Amino acid sequence: MADDHTPFEGRCAVVLGGAGFLGSHLCDRLVAAGARVTAIDNLLTGDADNVAHLVGRDGFRLVDSDVTNYLHVPGPVDFVLHFASPASPVDYLRWPIQTLKVGSLGTHKALGLARAKGARLLLASTSEVYGDPTVNPQPESYWGNVNPIGPRGVYDEAKRFSEAMALAYHREHGVEVRIARIFNTYGPRMRLEDGRAIPAFFQAALRDTPLPIHGDGSQTRSLCYVDDEVEGLLRLLVSDATGPVNIGNPQEVTVLELAQAVQDAVGRHPGVVFHPRPVDDPTVRRPDTTLAESLLGWKAEIPLAEGLARTGAWFRARLGA
Repeated sequence: MADDHTPFEGRCAVVLGGAGFLGSHLCDRLVAAGARVTAIDNLLTGDADNVAHLVGRDGFRLVDSDVTNYLHVPGPVDFVLHFASPASPVDYLRWPIQTLKVGSLGTHKALGLARAKGARLLLASTSEVYGDPTVNPQPESYWGNVNPIGPRGVYDEAKRFSEAMALAYHREHGVEVRIARIFNTYGPRMRLEDGRAIPAFFQAALRDTPLPIHGDGSQTRSLCYVDDEVEGLLRLLVSDATGPVNIGNPQEVTVLELAQAVQDAVGRHPGVVFHPRPVDDPTVRRPDTTLAESLLGWKAEIPLAEGLARTGAWFRARLGA
């Protein structure tokens, strides 16, 4: 689909959370594909600078609004992409109630908009619905191992609820929904104070200070570069697959290996420093991408070293390093 604008040419898309990391990259792709895009974001964790290059262009507008309070878009809408939510532990632990509200009330309003407009909704769910998994890799059929009352439960359960509500609207009202379970994604426009491993590691390496490891670093993550992720998400949006579908990179690395790879990308090796591991931090994380490959003809293609080099250049520019 990378070179096929047909699914989006002249169509109207609403991107909730459109000034966020993933949302802004989706706006880029949709505008480039000829869609008319309305990005809605309350800028709690999003940044208007992420879409500043699109503001003023014909066919794009940014609306500062909280989708948990009210959601109205005039005119026709073909696609609703619900990417509005804090997405890092630092954010959803700082704003637990807002996180729960955007996963519940925000999803309700997004589905209401899709139903009223006869639009298709793409829901950004997450690998966190699997919790601290007891199976690895995680297939979509796995129900997960989530602590609903732990500190991370505000995010995990908000996304699990949003999936349930999306499918309820699909079954009861016939709303076309596509559910993506997004695994760790990285790239330019990640927030410096995001709190996740990639921003924390790049900041430390560029400042030549030890990289912070929480736990012993043996826990694993699977990292997908943002360009690959967006391609998979848009393929899902225009497919016939309701989902959920895992969209991520099945290459699994330990956090210690990731720290080494970031140091290699930066060209500085200040080492690591160990900190206590957060409550309910997943021990393993790796998507089973069989469905995405078979239904969407998609798989992640950008190697970790290449993605880290691109991301490192962005962090270097941001930090003036």
